[in-house]
Amino acid sequence: MLYVLGELLASVVWAVYYVLERTVRLVVPSSFQQKSVEGQIVLITGGGSGIGRLLSLRFAKLGATIVTWDINENGNNETVEMVTEEGGKAFGYKVDMSDRESIYAAATKTTAEVGPISILINNAGIVSGTYLLDTPDMKIIKSFEVNALAHFWTIKAFLPSMITNKQGHIANIASIAGLAGTNKLADYCASKFACVGLDESLRVELYNQGHDEYIKTTLVCPYFITTGMFAGVQSKIVPLLSPDFVADTTVNGILCDKEVILMPWWGMFLLVAKNLLPAPAFMKISQAFGFNCSMDQFEGRKKEE
Repeated sequence: MLYVLGELLASVVWAVYYVLERTVRLVVPSSFQQKSVEGQIVLITGGGSGIGRLLSLRFAKLGATIVTWDINENGNNETVEMVTEEGGKAFGYKVDMSDRESIYAAATKTTAEVGPISILINNAGIVSGTYLLDTPDMKIIKSFEVNALAHFWTIKAFLPSMITNKQGHIANIASIAGLAGTNKLADYCASKFACVGLDESLRVELYNQGHDEYIKTTLVCPYFITTGMFAGVQSKIVPLLSPDFVADTTVNGILCDKEVILMPWWGMFLLVAKNLLPAPAFMKISQAFGFNCSMDQFEGRKKEE
């Protein structure tokens, strides 16, 4: 009993320490907190367009070698060319992120041809944008395959070498929709909820196994972004996020080893409200903010990018 009480007291002391540490980090310029990624190999899924392409360009400027995986071979080639034109080094591989065997095969080939991956960014994602009863079964399955299951396969493929080399960082690009459900996004929200659960569970596993000192994780949860993926989405109060802002914030968060990134940051207050208020009360707040009708004019990509 005394041991348990002592352990509880120690946990409270550590909690106070980390709160103070994070408070101090808020006032210290991020440039003083960032780690170097020069010479490291960064693999970005969905790097052939959108946020994935922007992340590729930013990490390349920091001296990292870029590997982009995307089912869109033309987009992949464009990203590689853009990185190369700016003096960086990049490799592109056509990979179907809904195919487990394709992911494992690409991982083996990438490691053999480029080298061990030290930073993995699970960015690839798809969205249906239709009511649950209007969403075909195969689209629901595909959403989980790309938005959640693919993360399991990439992590299983690259985490062992990170552990061996005692160096690694895994970033999972989820969404605010992975923390609160909304209209016409049942499959998307559910798959992003799974992504959030995977990230949190992985962080706990790494801690319990003693790998957390040299392998970090980052969960990225942005609001709607003005990319082709969410074309047509409208927001009543909360402004849509620009791709450049999301990319810059994500890169900075990874460099500073942040565990969770919410965009906008004050979204945390809405999430607190969600967990404290009765469900009908939060439903009214969501309606007032326009969260429940943001997808009403959703168009999405006109074609696969």
